[in-house]
Amino acid sequence: MNDSIRFILNGEDISLRDVRPTDTLLDFLRLKRRLTGTKEGCAEGDCGACTVLVGRLIDGKLHYESVNACIRFMGSLTATHVVTVEHLAAKDGTLHPVQQAMVDCHGSQCGFCTPGFVMSMYGLWLSNEKPSRADIEKALQGNLCRCTGYEPIVKAAEQVSQTRPSALFDPLQRTRSDIVARLWAMQPDQTIAITTADERLIVPNSEEALAQILADEPDATVVAGSTDVGLWVTKQMRALNPVVFINHLSELQAITAGEGGFAIGAGVTYTHAFETIAQKVPTLGRLIDRIGGDQVRNMGTIGGNIANGSPIGDSPPPLIALGATVRLRSASGTRVLRLEDFFIDYGKQDRRPGEFVESIFVPYPAEDTHYAVYKITKRRDEDITAVLGAFYLTLDGEGDVNDIRIAFGGMAGIPKRARAVENELIGRPWTEATVEAARADFDSDYQPLSDWRATAEYRQLTAKNLLTRFYLETCGTPAELRRFEEVA
Repeated sequence: MNDSIRFILNGEDISLRDVRPTDTLLDFLRLKRRLTGTKEGCAEGDCGACTVLVGRLIDGKLHYESVNACIRFMGSLTATHVVTVEHLAAKDGTLHPVQQAMVDCHGSQCGFCTPGFVMSMYGLWLSNEKPSRADIEKALQGNLCRCTGYEPIVKAAEQVSQTRPSALFDPLQRTRSDIVARLWAMQPDQTIAITTADERLIVPNSEEALAQILADEPDATVVAGSTDVGLWVTKQMRALNPVVFINHLSELQAITAGEGGFAIGAGVTYTHAFETIAQKVPTLGRLIDRIGGDQVRNMGTIGGNIANGSPIGDSPPPLIALGATVRLRSASGTRVLRLEDFFIDYGKQDRRPGEFVESIFVPYPAEDTHYAVYKITKRRDEDITAVLGAFYLTLDGEGDVNDIRIAFGGMAGIPKRARAVENELIGRPWTEATVEAARADFDSDYQPLSDWRATAEYRQLTAKNLLTRFYLETCGTPAELRRFEEVA
């Protein structure tokens, strides 16, 4: 076994042996390296003040993504290139075009959030030569500013898209081939295990090694994107030991499309999955655009969202409605079960000791079906769900309900189907009267809780109204839908 984490920080090769499993990239940058341009704002991946770029090899090509350093654990940095705001300007102090645009457009006032915005804009500048206004707004979803009202920052992003200096000026374009070679040399050929005091950090070098590690350590915490687990540490101050990091395993990062559907590896991030999902299931693709900001989507994985079993996870309800299955693996083999059966009770999933989520299979929606997903939040972008409803409907030739699957998050201790509502609808005409009668059955299916996101009464009424909305969108006229939206 190897005993060190190796990565590149700006232009320097880093090798660390004294790393605790819950050490964050933000603390390393600020406390150990004095790179204080990366700020701590929320410490939970919401504000973007700590944004840095992390480059990694995907299918042999180098991709840079914006991430939240506050919830990014050091153990996840194996064979990556970490880029901070200090790396952008030239050695003579000449600002990078992204930085200069922020100056020209007065995109900074108090300045606290500015480095994070610069790094998000830089990531966009690297990947998109001619971004639209929508592209810019999407790239900045995960960055919050209390001062500017955002318009000067957006104008800066628009200005810099028109400024493409020689590649020799940009630090990442100038050194790209060198960075690729160095990252290839850092790819782990052995499992990495680091012990500090009584804590252990493990980075398996293969899926087979992961299965064996979990057979020996069934209580280990498996970390893919850490967009949820990170908050266990930064907000709940939980000690995690041992921790197994899997975000580098190429075997878990494949998306395989077939005739009946597509399989998503448990390590596939929302960003990586977006193109396939948006093409195959456009409705689900639009939901992904509302899951966190770019930094969260670049780190978070669909497999992790399922494995942690959160009752307000965004991906389980729409996948349950589609009839998705989950593939579990352990040292003794694999097994497949319906995703809806994976969730047993709050904090409890059907995952045996030593098992991990290997992949999720998503069937294609049939051409003659109606499929919709509704996410209800206090603000549209980068907000945690209060209620999320997913509906999948098939009608027969007479207009009666042949099959319907309704799944909700935020309504119970697990992502859960509305069985009583479904039973009331199946075999009946898809009409307003039928839908109105079925609304009452939500009271049998769900007894939601009140919390700071929504009251129980609000959640229950919202679920009923979403069924009515789904009916109007599938059968009602646009005028009827507008009237309903005004009332809702």
